[in-house]
Amino acid sequence: MIKDLPNNVVKDIAIAVALEKESVESKIWYVYLINLKNIPIESVLITSKGYGEKDGVQVKTSTLRHMIPLLEPNSYKLIEPIDEQTFGLNNEYWLSFYIGKEIYDKKFIFLPESIVEMNFVKLPVVNKVGVMIL
Repeated sequence: MIKDLPNNVVKDIAIAVALEKESVESKIWYVYLINLKNIPIESVLITSKGYGEKDGVQVKTSTLRHMIPLLEPNSYKLIEPIDEQTFGLNNEYWLSFYIGKEIYDKKFIFLPESIVEMNFVKLPVVNKVGVMIL
């Protein structure tokens, strides 16, 4: 049965963590979905969770689910804010969406300590700095 499923490869779709605001006391971070395609994607479902080891103890965050009915071409949508304290964990975003009648899905994982300044890029469409996975 698995062999009957289409092997749809996700291209030109990114998840990015962007630095929104920075003050002396704190930094505010947001996670975005970026559609770099020239066509819209529909019925977008994203699940997010964090997991890993912190101070020798296994840690899991809550699983959150987000629904975006339509994401236009060359646009982006805010998924959620993200706390800097979770940057030491694996931050996983599992994305599913439709193009026409075809379903696509992909798992994006920000590894522990990967959301750091040395990995910053200028995020396309969003026009902010952050870390992006294509």
